[in-house]
Amino acid sequence: QVQLVESGGGLVQPGGSLRLSCAASGFTFSNYVMNWFRQAPGKERESVAGITPNGLTKNYAQSAKGRFTISRDNAENTVYLQMNNLKPEDTAVYYCNTRNPVNMVNYWGQGTQVTVSS
Repeated sequence: QVQLVESGGGLVQPGGSLRLSCAASGFTFSNYVMNWFRQAPGKERESVAGITPNGLTKNYAQSAKGRFTISRDNAENTVYLQMNNLKPEDTAVYYCNTRNPVNMVNYWGQGTQVTVSS
């Protein structure tokens, strides 16, 4: 079955950096678009970044542009989110996501908490 396991969250000061990882299994990773979402307390889940199967095309939410970088390693079945210059408003649970392109079923990881605070 599809499994997405995030790691790399934690507590960081404003201006700091974190690198999130999402290890995928149970599907042909190199064929799937991969995404990062986040959900802050009391807010709806929102898209942060996405990357195409070959890694050549990436898209970012406006709030992430210039600070976050999504990447993937198809040999390791892993997608990453490098987050720099973190701000308190980046505090959220970050989720890895993919969607089956045939039946459109969404798959989610369990999430990893990112807290930006001094």
